[in-house]
Amino acid sequence: MRKTNVSHLVDHFNMTILSGEEGLGREITVTDLSRPGLQLAGYYSYYAEERIQLFGLTEINFFQTLSREERLERMNFLMQGQTPCFCVTRNQPVPEEMIEASNKWGVPVLRSPLATTTLVGKMTNFLENRLAPTTTIHGVLTDIYGVGVLIMGSSGIGKSEAALELVKRGHRLVADDAVEIRQTQAGQLSGSAPELIQHLLEIRGVGIINVMTMFGAGAVRNVKNIEMVVQLELWEPHKMYERLGLDEETLKIMDTDIPIITVPVRPGRNLAVIIEVAAMNFRLKRMGYNAAMHFSRKQSNAILEDADSDL
Repeated sequence: MRKTNVSHLVDHFNMTILSGEEGLGREITVTDLSRPGLQLAGYYSYYAEERIQLFGLTEINFFQTLSREERLERMNFLMQGQTPCFCVTRNQPVPEEMIEASNKWGVPVLRSPLATTTLVGKMTNFLENRLAPTTTIHGVLTDIYGVGVLIMGSSGIGKSEAALELVKRGHRLVADDAVEIRQTQAGQLSGSAPELIQHLLEIRGVGIINVMTMFGAGAVRNVKNIEMVVQLELWEPHKMYERLGLDEETLKIMDTDIPIITVPVRPGRNLAVIIEVAAMNFRLKRMGYNAAMHFSRKQSNAILEDADSDL
């Protein structure tokens, strides 16, 4: 399980730390947020203590209606356990009972100028990105006509050379050699390059080149959703390769199935053009046109017409 902590949240959203600074190292392990209205009313069952607790206008105004003893009781309950932090929105004044309990239990109280709904949306996106499951795959990730294409294959088969040709043809490089992949809660895979090798491409016999320096900022991008995989493999004369494109295979990366095509490599084949055409064909399928299915229907109709003419 991936984790982040409260200090990352503070830095990202430039929040004001009001109390409990010693608890900035508290871990955040879930993306869900909580607005503890029922707990403030005294209903303590099913308290999601592992979530960040948000206090908007409703929570603060209701809290002010309670007696001091009730405020301390509610705050002491809420701040026990593994609660990461409390976030107060709209730069509202914070009740002193919250500060007292925060200092007692070491739970940070933070304040943001953002409206509650705005903070919820931005914080959820931030946590989904920080806590998303990740893996690293050997390959090259490119952006071809808006399609994120992950090129895979054995070492030395020509992945980087194909990526270089694609960049020269106007497409963009995301990552070479190692692709860091994150899986969002929606099942979407996004790929990026490790910071150390960002924008770099290794060409055997030439060495390492910086694609952004050589071809400009338009030749690279930092993150791209992965939509299809191209597997390069050495040509095997006796192996049956897909000829029509009717059978669609998928590759499971973490928990997500991604369409994959296998491209045999042999002298004289222009891999960059083939991969480019595969990306364009993928876009056409996504737009509702499948050339293989169209050809198959025309062939079936022609066979039926010939059969009818023989009768």
